Amino acid sequence: MPRTMKRLVTEPERQPAAAPDASVVAELAALKRMSVAELKAKWADLFGAPAPNNSRSFLELRLGYRIQELTIGGLSRETRRTLELLADEIEGKIGRKAIIADSRNPVVGTRLVREWDGVEHTVTVMKDGFDLQGRKFKSLSAAARAITGTQWNGYRFFGLREAQRDDR
Repeated sequence: MPRTMKRLVTEPERQPAAAPDASVVAELAALKRMSVAELKAKWADLFGAPAPNNSRSFLELRLGYRIQELTIGGLSRETRRTLELLADEIEGKIGRKAIIADSRNPVVGTRLVREWDGVEHTVTVMKDGFDLQGRKFKSLSAAARAITGTQWNGYRFFGLREAQRDDR
């Protein structure tokens, strides 16, 4: 039976990484000394819901993450979205051919032009891939391979650089 993840509505935004706070370290150390009943009470306090199981190791691990998340910050919005899409794909909620958005991809409809061996090639960005002369490709790398006959990083081939990320 596949596990489903419950998504919290109120997740803190990720803050810049900081040195571990002494109080956070003390809270994490205290988890090891707590009984399972105390861990479950802590869970209810931090998550606002009853603990999902009685596994001490699970409770310690997840509570430790939550304490740090609330203090330092959680995953970036982009990372959470990517993980949700992956979870949906695994759970079968979206088709296998769905493509997870890459921040380096230009907006749908953009035409990327590259000259190769004296021939100009145009790739159009589509919602679910890339179009090269009526042929659909799942990635820019596959389109670049069709043009050159060799392996290429598609973003490099078409002169796109990785977008600056806020989640460093």
